[in-house]
Amino acid sequence: MGAAEAEEIAIRLYGARGSATRFETEKDDTFLLNCAARGKFVLKIAHPSERMEELDFQVALMRHLEQRAPDLPIPRALRDVEGADLPIVTTSAGERRVVRLITFLQGTPLDRTSATASQRERIGEILAKLRHAMADFSHPADGRALAWDVTHLLDLSDLLSFIPEGGKRAWTVRALERFAEVKPRLDLCRRQVLHNDFNTSNLVVDHASPQFLTGVIDFGDAVRTAIAVDVSTALMNQMPRTFDHGHRRDLFDEPRDVLRGYLRHAELTDEELRLIPFLSMGRLAVRALLTCWRATIFPENSRYILRNTEAGWAHLEWFHSISTTQISELLTR
Repeated sequence: MGAAEAEEIAIRLYGARGSATRFETEKDDTFLLNCAARGKFVLKIAHPSERMEELDFQVALMRHLEQRAPDLPIPRALRDVEGADLPIVTTSAGERRVVRLITFLQGTPLDRTSATASQRERIGEILAKLRHAMADFSHPADGRALAWDVTHLLDLSDLLSFIPEGGKRAWTVRALERFAEVKPRLDLCRRQVLHNDFNTSNLVVDHASPQFLTGVIDFGDAVRTAIAVDVSTALMNQMPRTFDHGHRRDLFDEPRDVLRGYLRHAELTDEELRLIPFLSMGRLAVRALLTCWRATIFPENSRYILRNTEAGWAHLEWFHSISTTQISELLTR
């Protein structure tokens, strides 16, 4: 969808007149809508294949958090002029698509800047507070099967053919084998609805703010999953983008800062702490499998799809180089 059509939809549905600038996204048409004195918003026109009940789940979760923990830095979902949460439009291409307007959170995505140890601890604190705020939330669509939920990693094994042959495929295969060994233990872990995508592009920060973390965005991967999975995803996304095996001993140096902040506000069992490194490894494998597959199907969007994949190969190689016992002790020693 072009910016002009997005601007027309914003006026018609929300009375919001502004200029639209496209964000790079995986599948939705998403725009920054600058309405001058009225402020900035995010206009999301869902992909035609998106299921209404899953979009309703995301909006309901954001409203729950707004009521349960209004101090948490999350966007607010706005209703249209007729009071609808999820209005449907027919586009110029003849597609019926669901629209959402969400408040814009000022700051810089963390993937464009850096963080100190204490700032990473702040990220962990917010993750823990989000967990508590979501603990009593439920929705008919919260149990959906989501490819990015690490608990379903073994279902993606058919995508191994999309991984380049050689070391990269070998590291990914070994990650799947190790995940299969711990999967029965993961199935016994505590579960609830969780954000499930605390990656650096979804964390908005401001170095001048005492809070540092000024926004947690994109609830598109929220799902009912293991608490350990949510934490492992956050930790994996704090691993260094560049990794020199000759001068770096431990991928979890920075992620442990996040864990330290998290444990100030939420507990984890010893079993969860032993499993989290395996789940971080599993998330790396999920990313490798899904992005290599999707980049093949959508080569015109491959740069965006693969933007984080290259860094993950060195991480998978590092996991491949250490023993299963060493992995299980990474967060407990």
